[in-house]
Amino acid sequence: MSTSTALEGLQSVVSQTPDVVLLDLGLPDLDGQALIAMIRAVNTVPIIVVSARDDGKQIIAALDAGADDYLVKPYASDQLDARIRAVLRRVEPEQAAGPVVVGGLVIDEPARTATLDDQALELSPKEFDLLLYLATRPGVVVTKKELLAQVWHLPYGGADKTVDVHLHWLRRKLGETADNPVYLHRVRGVGVKLVAPS
Repeated sequence: MSTSTALEGLQSVVSQTPDVVLLDLGLPDLDGQALIAMIRAVNTVPIIVVSARDDGKQIIAALDAGADDYLVKPYASDQLDARIRAVLRRVEPEQAAGPVVVGGLVIDEPARTATLDDQALELSPKEFDLLLYLATRPGVVVTKKELLAQVWHLPYGGADKTVDVHLHWLRRKLGETADNPVYLHRVRGVGVKLVAPS
């Protein structure tokens, strides 16, 4: 898929989840380097900059902003193909990854099932996605903005209340409350983290 503006590109990254992004820095609505930072705020997709700008400082700045590679125009198509293969090799998931386990919580992503102390949890699709996202980052405080971007695919933010409501439902199904947390712990003014019970 190809887009002509930075904002269209960002929306495409969030909604289409591409394997790799080829980014020209000369965009009509926003500098490409700013777009790199925006993509990095919501996604870890590999980014290869393809640009006529060959200034060393520009290349360093793009890589520091989060680009994975930088290719100066003009270039041979087989060189681009090789760069794409190289960045995709670096992000290939580990094969035969098992379920996510945090304490008595077991989440099987391919089967989209979750159990707590060997009891099946009846979760809505969004509750499952939310729980999985938090469980793959045990002990890490995740902001509501990040949850809106990664779970709800709203890179420009949205209603924090949506996150609060789903966290409330999720807590109830885990047999806990915000006042008496077991797995889901609120960090006031920052976000929420999922931890194994002590």
